[in-house]
This record gives sequence, structure tokens and C-alpha cells, in this order.
Amino acid sequence: MTQTEQHLYRFSESPIWELQRSYYEEQGIKAWQTEEVPQYITSNPIIAMAYAEMIFGFLQDRARLDSTSEPVTIVELGAGSGRLAFHILNELCGLIEFAGISLPPFRYVMSDLADKNISYWQQHRGLIPYLEQGILDFAKFDAVKDTELRLVQSGVLLGKGDLHQPLLVIANYFFDSIPQELIYVEEGKVYECKVSLQLPSGVEGADQSPSEMLKQAVLEYHYRRAADYERKTYPYHNVVELYREKLEDSHILFPAIGLECLERIGQLSQQGFLLLTADKGDHRLESWEFAEPPKLIHHGSFSITANYHAIQMFFEQKGAVSYFTTHHHNNLNVGCILMLHDPMGYANTRLAYRRFIERFGPDDFFSMKEWFDGQLEEMELRQVLALWRLGGYDAQWLLQSVRRISDLLPDCTEQEMEDIRSGIHKMWKSYYDMNEMHNLALYCGFLLYQMYMFEDSLFFFEQSLHHSEADSEVLYHLAVCSYEVESYDCALDYTVKTLALEPEHEGALTLYKLVKVLI
Repeated sequence: MTQTEQHLYRFSESPIWELQRSYYEEQGIKAWQTEEVPQYITSNPIIAMAYAEMIFGFLQDRARLDSTSEPVTIVELGAGSGRLAFHILNELCGLIEFAGISLPPFRYVMSDLADKNISYWQQHRGLIPYLEQGILDFAKFDAVKDTELRLVQSGVLLGKGDLHQPLLVIANYFFDSIPQELIYVEEGKVYECKVSLQLPSGVEGADQSPSEMLKQAVLEYHYRRAADYERKTYPYHNVVELYREKLEDSHILFPAIGLECLERIGQLSQQGFLLLTADKGDHRLESWEFAEPPKLIHHGSFSITANYHAIQMFFEQKGAVSYFTTHHHNNLNVGCILMLHDPMGYANTRLAYRRFIERFGPDDFFSMKEWFDGQLEEMELRQVLALWRLGGYDAQWLLQSVRRISDLLPDCTEQEMEDIRSGIHKMWKSYYDMNEMHNLALYCGFLLYQMYMFEDSLFFFEQSLHHSEADSEVLYHLAVCSYEVESYDCALDYTVKTLALEPEHEGALTLYKLVKVLI
């Protein structure tokens, strides 16, 4: 092993953060298309529905305060693939249309550091309708330093105090991926954990990608007395002082940059902000007691634990009201911080958190789904469909259960088949296509074909051609569907293409003779 320049870094200034930044800037949307970076747990329809309900409640609260003329700005930090934003917009617009009540307008701003991500969003067919409605915009935002938001589509520059409505901030898998400080508390004293970075011999100077460098990097920790954290002039003195008094032999990731980011972006509004956030991190003080040095969790980039306790305590001391679940989370901690004038006056927002997070939320659904994943082969069709509906017609669940549904189709009723057909169309309408490895449209086509719903099946088989080149079996199914809907020219075309790939295909040979008679 070799040590990078034999240099000791503050944890927040370690080269790992620059490698992290380089990874996302180089990969862009590929980081999620290859499924290297996880996104499902924080970007699925369930969490989007919960957020949409809280945003809807927030809009109701603003309307109750007779504040309906100015738009509410919603900023998503680290919007990544764009899937969460798409699901939220889809659900929120549906709620507003269904309710038919007077609410303030809104604009949703997707922000990220990588220019490649913004370029991808601008061209995504799922986002274009929201751009055309004028309710979606984009911004490049560096969480470490930026104080303004320049909106890409409208050209509007949002600076300090420009917003007359409170700002609504969404931050999923955000605080665990931006630089943090690392301190150690022992015997009533605070130490700063500096790090040295070690790489395998021969790696330095080699043509290694940021992902490969991160995967091979080993951090070594070095402890230095840090009296600065104990001084009252330190901005987050009260939080650190609590750790010094209450914790022992504890390594604490401290989100100084995350707190600074929230303060900077919160200053865009004259009315404060509402934060909706989900991450792998805890808001309980005891979770940091006897904590060991952090371990990097690698997934192309890396992530570490988010310190929601520090974020919650700091803003509560400034007058905020915050909500995290009273029960312990398993995979994802979802929180809501109301840094607003009279936060208790936002009853609809708070009630939405109670109903859609506290009572049964995204973490509960994910835990339950993990169990169902292992029971899939034992489930009956009504159970498979019930979980699909509960999950907001989640594409991920259909991909997992498509074989089981296919096996159960011979014994299902007409009503169940209609529910499957209807569910597939609802899912497709709310599907954010990222050209991932799976071909969702193809699976839908085969299920509908199996139910003799040829017109629906034809649509999805044709959609599948945008994802990958068709083989002889897909072309044959396209031919049959075209024949059944009496589109004989297309049936002949697909039949000829089938036979070009597989000249002895018996079904195609028979269909060719039938179609030739009809043309």
C-alpha cells in the first residue's frame, strides 16, 4: 500500500470527495442506467406519493393563509436520474386536479452538480410535458458553495430574499453523499479525525477511473485535539457541546456543509423553508454513542451515514418543528423539518407526515416488500396485484412478478385480467424510462398477448422496439397482433421480417399464407 503524498486531510477535504465529484460529473445519467448507484428506495412511487401528499398539504396551508398569488418554489437537491421528480410531479398534479380547490401555483426545480444530468432531463420525454406547462425548471447547484439558483429554462436568477413564499426543499440520498466533518469524543474532549488516503501500490498515476480509485482506497484515521469545536464562536457549538457532554468513545459524522447548504438555500426565501428528506441516517443521539469510524459504502460512488440528529437539533434551536418517525427505521429514515414562521400553523403538512410517513411510510413498504420478494412463488394473483396497487403500480414489482403472473394467468378470471390490463397502462403512464437493462414494454406485451388482448399487446411490443432490436419471436408476436387487429399490411411486414431471421418458423409460415390471401 502507498499513502497519497503522506498527507493528512480534514475528513471533509479528503481526496475521496473530489473523486466522488468526478465520478458523477463523468458518468452523468449512466451512473443510474447501469444500476451502479442505488436509487429505487428513494425514488419509487411510494415515497413520491408521500412527498406529494405533504407538498399538497403545504399548498393547502399556504392557501389558508391567503397566500395564493405567488408560486411556491420546490427545489430538489441532487436530483440525479430525475425519477423522483417525475413521480412527484405525476402524483402532485393528479392530486391538484382531483381536489379542484384554489391553491397557490408551484414550480419544481431539479438541481444537480453534473451538467450531463441537466442535459438528460431537458430531453427526457417524461419531463417535457411539465416543462411545457411551465411548472418544471432546472438548475446547476453546488451544495458546497452556491448561494443562488439560476434556472436554466426560464433564465430566472433566484438570490437572497427573492422568494415571497417559503421554499420547499427535497433532499433524498443527499446528506450522505456530500462532504462531512468527522469528530471523535472521549472523556469530555473533542478531537478532529484527520485522514490519510492509501492506495494499492502502482495505482497512483495509473489510468484509473474515480470509481476504481474509490473502491481501492483505504482511509486511515489520525486524531488531533480540536478545541475550535468547543469554542462558543463555532456556528454549531451547541450541538457539539451536547456530544461532548453526553457521548463517550464516539466517532460522529458532522454535517457542517449540509447545514451551511440548508442555511444558504433557505435564505432565498423571506419566509423560511420546509425540508423533506430521506437517507440512511439517524436522528437519535444514542445511535452515535460508541460509533466506530465510518466505512465507505461503495456503489460506483460511495456514501456514508447522514447525521439527522445534528440537523434536527440545530434547526429546532432556531425555532423549527421537526418530525422523524417515533419507531425505529430499518432501511430509510424519512424526516420533515418546518423552518417556518409559526410552523405549528401548517396543520395539513404535519397531518400528511403523520398519515403517509409515521403511520405507514416508504421504509415500512420497503421492509414489507423485501419479505414479499422471497414469498413471490407462493403468492396468489390477488395478493400480487394488491401489493402492486399499494406500491403505486410500481414497475419494479411488475418486473419481479411478471413470471409469477404469467404462471397464474390460465386460472384467473376476466375481472382479474382486466385489472392487470388496467394496471399495466397506469404503470406505463407513470413510468420513467431510463433505457435501463430491462425491457419493461416487452414484458407487458407478452402478458397482454397471453390474455389475448392483442391491441394492447401490439402497442407494448412496438414500444419495446425503442429499447432493443427485436428477435424472431418478438417479430412473430407483432405479426400476430397486427393480424388480429386487422392491420394486414403490418402483419405481412412483420411476418417477412420474422422469416428473414428464422426461415423455418412454422407459425410465421402459416401466418404468411393467411395474410397473403387477405391482401
